[in-house]
Amino acid sequence: MKTLKPFKAVELLERLESLDAMVAPVQRVVRRVLGTSDAADLLHGVPLGHPAHPFLVQLPTGALGAAVLLDAVPGAERAARTLLAAGLLAMPPAIATGLADWAEGHPQHLRVGLVHAGGNVVAAGCFAYSLTARISGRSGGRVSALAGLAVLGAAGFLGGHLSFRLASGANHVEAVPHLVPAGWSHLGLLQEIPERQLHRRMLGRVPLLLWREGDEISAISNECPHLSGPLHEGTVTGTEADTCVRCPWHGSEFSLSTGQVVRGPATAPAASFAVWVKDERVQVYLPGAG
Repeated sequence: MKTLKPFKAVELLERLESLDAMVAPVQRVVRRVLGTSDAADLLHGVPLGHPAHPFLVQLPTGALGAAVLLDAVPGAERAARTLLAAGLLAMPPAIATGLADWAEGHPQHLRVGLVHAGGNVVAAGCFAYSLTARISGRSGGRVSALAGLAVLGAAGFLGGHLSFRLASGANHVEAVPHLVPAGWSHLGLLQEIPERQLHRRMLGRVPLLLWREGDEISAISNECPHLSGPLHEGTVTGTEADTCVRCPWHGSEFSLSTGQVVRGPATAPAASFAVWVKDERVQVYLPGAG
């Protein structure tokens, strides 16, 4: 029996390379404006430990949806106008955080995200017209709001596809503690690990990134939590007090000693392993593993 796939259109959208001509200039502008500033990290949600965009969309979505519902309640016109205004005012922060995350995605994310953003812009225009029509006494305010809600729902569906099907914003090393064995594991001999070089070493099915200075070794998960970039192909940054690695794909930086995020777009830390060297044997341990 064949499995029904009613959303093939979205899968086709992921592969629609003709959208790349529109994606590229918008991506360049967003990256140029944000750069690698603290403001960019704030928009990504680095201080929160997870993306800021998903929860910031709740206020405009809830307020605008409630405004449409109140159109069916006699005498609630003033409340509907208030909610429309509140929803429109809450849109800019949600848009800014969404653009920041979108600009650092894979091509599939960029294509679907561009249509998602375009839908939200159209919806915002419908709601803005609805509010101005109500204030000025023109007709069409309720119909425009209803149309805006329909477009907002379609754009929200694409946002869900980005988050849950394409894993945009997800922590891509969340599975590491479930894949490595509990307790201490032998990783190799000290002499096998080069000094002051990013070195990849497998622990079962999980790749680790090692950094050695003398007899001191740091070990973190090798895949970038942002979108699984290979950290061992990155560059070393930071200071002697806290050496860091920069992901070669989207520029996220992590402390090699703690795995903590130093610079986004990643918001989740790399898994950090305890290391014990005894008799030239290197052993590692991940708290909570198994």
